[in-house]
Amino acid sequence: MATTTLTTLPALPDDLDACVERALAEDVGSGDLTARLVDEGAQVRAEVLAREAAVLCGQPWCQRTFERLDPRVQVAWEVKETSTMRADQRVAVVSGPARAVLTGERTALNFLQVLSATATATRRFVERVRGTQVAIVDTRKTLPGLRSAQKYAVACGGGINHRKGLYDAILIKENHIAAAGGARAAIERARALNAAVPLMMEAEDLAEVQAGLDANVDLLLLDDFPTHLLSKAVYMAREYRRAHKVRTVLEASGGVTLANVRDIADTGVDRISIGGITKHVQAVDFSMRLAGGPAGKPA
Repeated sequence: MATTTLTTLPALPDDLDACVERALAEDVGSGDLTARLVDEGAQVRAEVLAREAAVLCGQPWCQRTFERLDPRVQVAWEVKETSTMRADQRVAVVSGPARAVLTGERTALNFLQVLSATATATRRFVERVRGTQVAIVDTRKTLPGLRSAQKYAVACGGGINHRKGLYDAILIKENHIAAAGGARAAIERARALNAAVPLMMEAEDLAEVQAGLDANVDLLLLDDFPTHLLSKAVYMAREYRRAHKVRTVLEASGGVTLANVRDIADTGVDRISIGGITKHVQAVDFSMRLAGGPAGKPA
């Protein structure tokens, strides 16, 4: 995995604090009973360790977790956000009141493990298509309650974000086409909304590609197209572009893996969207150890 670190980090989502609050509420509830075993005035110093190589992502969520519990807790990061960690590398030192550090441990590590996993998966796809003009794009197939955080992680991995939700773009998919009575009817109704958002349409064959080009949609989502048909769709779009001086973005989607993503990119599509980078999350292994404390994984 490349050791690329982004020079500019993505903007933090507006719901970061709310996300941390929800996570702490489900874990702490009415209070951390086990933390009461420690003297109220006790101070600790703990190390956060990455147990495997991965892209580090989620520092703001981790830090905000401890700050919310006790602003006296300090987190000193030794690895930059979006950098590649080595296995068993120390990535941060957490110090401050023992009760707050122990209470926040699991929630803070949960954020790191999920967001680092998303950034790492994205980075692998980005590296596989390096040298092409293709962008790796996420989808709405995110973990409930963590969409904005995962989209941040996708950007940290070098990908770009698709629409945030159902409110900031129109994407006409097969079920919308069926319910509206056809692609043309669905497009006409979308235009009539005057919503001032991008108009996108899913195409399942070359006839629907042509329909989308004729309607001058902003983006065509080519769903489960084999590479030879993707190449034909790219040719059609280029010819239409040349004749009409308009540009429709082509996005390949469906069945994308590390094994085939380069072949898809080489067809000339503009973007490749991959639901797996946010839904097939294999958490990165982190642990937190008090300095000089016993070994063993946190519960």
